[in-house]
Amino acid sequence: MGDMTNSDFYSKNQRNEANHAGEFGCTLQELRSLMELRGTEAVVKIKETYGETEGLCRHLKTSPTEGLAGTAADLEKRKLIFGKNFIPPKKPKTFIQLVWEALQDVTLIILEIAAIISLGLSFYQPPGEGNEGCGTATGGAEDEGEAEAGWIEGAAILLSVICVVLVTAFNDWSKEKQFRGLQSRIEQEQKFTVVRGGQVIQIPVAEIVVGDIAQVKYGDLLPADGIFIQGNDLKIDESSLTGESDQVRKSVDKDPMLLSGTHVMEGSGRMLVTAVGVNSQTGIIFTLLGAGGEEEEKKDKKAKQQDGAAAMEMQPLKSAEGGEGDDKDKKKSNMHKKEKSVLQGKLTKLAVQIGKAGLVMSAITVIILVLYFAIDTFVVNKKQWLPECTPVYVQYFVKFFIIGVTVLVVAVPEGLPLAVTISLAYSVKKMMKDNNLVRHLDACETMGNATAICSDKTGTLTTNRMTVVQAYVGDVHYKEIPEPDSIPAKTMELLVNAIAINSAYTTKILPPEKEGGLPRQVGNKTECGLLGFVLDLKQDYEPVRSLIPEEKLYKVYTFNSVRKSMSTVIKLPDGSFRMYSKGASEIVLKKCSRILNAAGEPRIFRPRDRDEMVKKVIEPMACDGLRTICVAFRDFPSSPEPDWDNENDILSDLTCICVVGIEDPVRPEVPEAIRKCQRAGITVRMVTGDNINTARAIAIKCGIIHPGEDFLCLEGKEFNRRIRNEKGEIEQERIDKIWPKLRVLARSSPTDKHTLVKGIIDSTQVEQRQVVAVTGDGTNDGPALKKADVGFAMGIAGTDVAKEASDIILTDDNFSSIVKAVMWGRNVYDSISKFLQFQLTVNIVAVIVAFTGACITQDSPLKAVQMLWVNLIMDTFASLALATEPPSESLLLRKPYGRNKPLISRTMMKNILGHAVYQLTLIFTLLFVGEKMFKIDSGRNAPLHSPPSEHYTIIFNTFVMMQLFNEINARKIHGERNVFDGIFRNPIFCTIVLGTFAIQIVIVQFGGKPFSCSPLQLDQWMWCVFIGLGELVWGQVIATIPTSRLKFLKEAGRLTEKEEVPEEELNEDVEEIDHAERELRRGQILWFRGLNRIQTQIEVVNTFKSGTSFQGALRRQSSVTSQTQDVTNISSPSHVSLSNALSSPTSTSAAAAGRECEFLLHPTLRDANLARVAADPAPLPCSHSSQPPIP
Repeated sequence: MGDMTNSDFYSKNQRNEANHAGEFGCTLQELRSLMELRGTEAVVKIKETYGETEGLCRHLKTSPTEGLAGTAADLEKRKLIFGKNFIPPKKPKTFIQLVWEALQDVTLIILEIAAIISLGLSFYQPPGEGNEGCGTATGGAEDEGEAEAGWIEGAAILLSVICVVLVTAFNDWSKEKQFRGLQSRIEQEQKFTVVRGGQVIQIPVAEIVVGDIAQVKYGDLLPADGIFIQGNDLKIDESSLTGESDQVRKSVDKDPMLLSGTHVMEGSGRMLVTAVGVNSQTGIIFTLLGAGGEEEEKKDKKAKQQDGAAAMEMQPLKSAEGGEGDDKDKKKSNMHKKEKSVLQGKLTKLAVQIGKAGLVMSAITVIILVLYFAIDTFVVNKKQWLPECTPVYVQYFVKFFIIGVTVLVVAVPEGLPLAVTISLAYSVKKMMKDNNLVRHLDACETMGNATAICSDKTGTLTTNRMTVVQAYVGDVHYKEIPEPDSIPAKTMELLVNAIAINSAYTTKILPPEKEGGLPRQVGNKTECGLLGFVLDLKQDYEPVRSLIPEEKLYKVYTFNSVRKSMSTVIKLPDGSFRMYSKGASEIVLKKCSRILNAAGEPRIFRPRDRDEMVKKVIEPMACDGLRTICVAFRDFPSSPEPDWDNENDILSDLTCICVVGIEDPVRPEVPEAIRKCQRAGITVRMVTGDNINTARAIAIKCGIIHPGEDFLCLEGKEFNRRIRNEKGEIEQERIDKIWPKLRVLARSSPTDKHTLVKGIIDSTQVEQRQVVAVTGDGTNDGPALKKADVGFAMGIAGTDVAKEASDIILTDDNFSSIVKAVMWGRNVYDSISKFLQFQLTVNIVAVIVAFTGACITQDSPLKAVQMLWVNLIMDTFASLALATEPPSESLLLRKPYGRNKPLISRTMMKNILGHAVYQLTLIFTLLFVGEKMFKIDSGRNAPLHSPPSEHYTIIFNTFVMMQLFNEINARKIHGERNVFDGIFRNPIFCTIVLGTFAIQIVIVQFGGKPFSCSPLQLDQWMWCVFIGLGELVWGQVIATIPTSRLKFLKEAGRLTEKEEVPEEELNEDVEEIDHAERELRRGQILWFRGLNRIQTQIEVVNTFKSGTSFQGALRRQSSVTSQTQDVTNISSPSHVSLSNALSSPTSTSAAAAGRECEFLLHPTLRDANLARVAADPAPLPCSHSSQPPIP
């Protein structure tokens, strides 16, 4: 669709331009070529063609201050001529394409081939039909009608294949649709601030037109191309378009070009929109991508798997970014995101294991059947292979092949992907209600494994409604808002001006929406708090602002995480300058040399006065959990004009006006939420830019720290001092000493946050790799959000950049929503486990029954079509039933599973094998003595195409009944007794169980030949149901056996660190590794083995020396050898595997290597050592005597 629409779009626009060339002073084409210029070229071009930016505004019929008039007709005309601000998304896959994709499944292809061969042969009338000499089994009571019915089996297999394909395709289709819906929801919510008719309003991004005056500020993602016309200190990150990571400084006279899809990192200002939609720079790139549609599809597939088929992730322009700059990031983040999903890794591994077993079983089945038939016919009965008999024999072989394939079909759990999809899709849908907007599906399940949450304070733990509650003005510390007449007039005037002018003009306090409600705070919340303080002092900030509008501000130093303050310079009527400053009190007070006294006159403010003030004013405020802000000013002479770029000189020698304490109350539901997290084994850490005392006070209120516990609260500076060595490099061991006890990190920069998250994730101190969730709202939180396993962005306060980097958006900015996400994540994990427990029981039983039945009676007691029906029950229906269990609070009472806990625990293994034993016993009893019990004809050894027997129907029916009741048992995986607990909270489950039962009755009573069923009597039905009910009783028996006794049970689906990334997936993204690199990798593996050998030898020597357990050393030797074999199998890029191996607690060899040779853990040192040891294979310098052998 992309290239189609766009070409239409252009031809239409060309026509429009011709018609309307007279209306605006410039054409679409001119603007497009203008926007391709950069820097000074652009400035010169604007000057030459339009004469300054004002000229361009006149050409576009707009005013730099008032904006567009905003009449509907004018806006429509602009959309017509210059295009809409919308990039058409790629066309979604059609249902037919999805069906085609579903058909690519290997098992299904095998089945289709088998079915077609079977169909073909059934229509083929062999000439030797009546020939007695063609083997024994053709004889038997063959009715006339039966021979014609041979096609039914093939047709039925095809039919069930069609069913499976349609279900899969429909699932994919609805998932895609859901995501598109989610996307458009996000897009509609995306608003941008523009000036129309002199009013500042917010409009949806898609409504922006050429000629609009847009207000850009810190944290915005620019929605269109434009020219910078006024503003201060604007810095833009253009990496998404250029790939350059440096921030670009924009100014009206040097580089005024602002491009869509780039991020504002600092400052604010206004821009004149000059190109929108497909004509903007990002739009042009996107159009090019659309034109290369085919290659795009291929790339897209990869991207789709990664981020859930969203054509546009965050807003209309995101898609385009994905085009250029983001591709690099995607490559980078792909590795990281791929590694993310613990569940997917474990499932892939398990599916492969099961598949291999199934393949072996089915191959053996076919071989045994063929051999048995051949020996029986040609050796025992001494038949000749006659040419006219060939078709008859071939028909037999096809039947054997179909039985083999059936075994395989039942063995392969193709329902697994379905169950995961359903479970995730269901959770994501429900999580929307819990204020979690999930952007990456796997984030939902990773969250269930989270072990640590690093949360912001403001807005997440607190309400983000700032109010000034204490103030220090004119040498007096007021514990509540002072009376206006107690403050000197001079001081009051300075205070009002300083707050009104030195804050973003977009920040306002509006009257409450409801009568008696609180006034609405718009814009930066801290500034709202200060403006509220002005109003509480019975003053008004509006007149000051109208006197000095934004255009008249002389220079603005905007707030950023390095400055931690904001200053604005204005020109006074006499030509001199005054600068107002505000910021974190301990930072601004250091720059003050005077302070206003009780009379409003400045007096000297010495360092010792400052220390006293910190002790007596600032610390007590901070200990009450208040954020302290200092407001100050400084006057400059008119000549010589100060050098404004020399920031250090400008921001010094200030005069302090006042210090205020701003309260941001803790959200009422947060302490409870944090208690739940701690109970669930999740450590909550607070990372904030606030003063350490404030942070500690809030942390105590929230329950992050409890007085009397052993924990650390550090400031960013101290944290950095502790984790860096003399050279200033960060060392992992140093971080490891700190993070386990660290609970509060105050006055931290975004880099500190990133360092902490990375440090916790890379740590090898604990045996489980930590899974870290991070919340963030600012632009600067991007790196930490990306690095974390799950990044939460704030939906209300969050900037576009933060949302972009996140996995889940909290639509209510509330910490307690994170706890809900944990609950849902754990629920997904448990749902999959329940499904597996059910599925594997059926698999084991069905495979063994088909296998032994085929080998003993030459015909599987469960026919191909019946097997497919069973498959449908256990795959599609069971995945629906078990994957939609709602979560319960009890999920938060256990510790996280972590990455290395197997998917199938011992308890589950006990259940699976226990139920399999019960089912097999009964089915074999029925198979071999069933005809005597029920007094019916035996169904064994029936000839080809003979009518269905009651005997086999009873077996099939009993089998299905047992599955149905076992599905109820499967609802509990931790060995709980009450399997009916909460069953009515899940209507889907009840519907499916009853529905399956109803369909089973229809199949048995009326299925006839296609299903190989013969109708049963009521008493036979009662027996089938009764045996099925036995499952529930047997479940209680199994629950009584203590799992601890069953040490021999293996667990399955364990993820060791090395296999965290399924190998195929890694290879997708890595270009072919060249020969040299492969050699290098072999070298590294050999080195690894050498290292282990040396270690073990040293270990043995030491063991003898110290006389400790010799066995420990030997045990380790055996585990080491098995591990090194693992290392050789690695086909992923060496650096990934080896560094994983080195930093992984699970790989014994590597961990031991790490423990004995600490230097291996530091990445830079590690590579150097790899090289050194490779060059000089002398024994490694490790001191061993101190360390006992590691079992």
